[in-house]
Amino acid sequence: MAERTEAKAAEDRRGLGTIERRQLLMLARDSIEYGLSHGCRQPLSGFTDAVFRHHAACFVTLTKAGALRGCVGTLVANQSLAETIAYFSYSAAFEDRRFEPLAAKELALVRIGISVLSKQQPMSVASDAQLLKMVSPGKDGLTVSCGRHHATFLPQVWESLPEPRAFVSALKAKAGLSSDFWSPEMRWFRYEVESFSEPG
Repeated sequence: MAERTEAKAAEDRRGLGTIERRQLLMLARDSIEYGLSHGCRQPLSGFTDAVFRHHAACFVTLTKAGALRGCVGTLVANQSLAETIAYFSYSAAFEDRRFEPLAAKELALVRIGISVLSKQQPMSVASDAQLLKMVSPGKDGLTVSCGRHHATFLPQVWESLPEPRAFVSALKAKAGLSSDFWSPEMRWFRYEVESFSEPG
């Protein structure tokens, strides 16, 4: 019985079905609505299935009329998927420093997207040229870390930066590094995402 339970949990972690995706999007919207009404995060309950309880890193993205309205998430899987989505839905709406906190009148105009991240895989690279050969455009999310400099781009960023050199240069700039910077201390990681959004 235990073996069957573990196998089922492993199967659930391979992907989210249509119903699970819809539930998580509803959770994200409920979390924002609760924040608007109460000024704090919503207590979480009711998500007992293994697909929601396994730990996962994710980002929650808000768009309004096709433009970014907030995007916050984590690369570290230290909470359940449901807890993580609830937490960062609130953060994307009210704590993204690039934007004013979401107003109640905006909520109906906002579209919510969720990206569930795979485990980050370290890349063994010794130069920009080697990195550009290894990265997979349109597929890989990419993270760079060097001392106090750190940044990530979700795979969706390839839509606006389809050329690998431009993608990597922009990621370095986001981390506060020059486009031609290279150091043996740099650490690169790649990952994939399972992305889904509200209709719209």
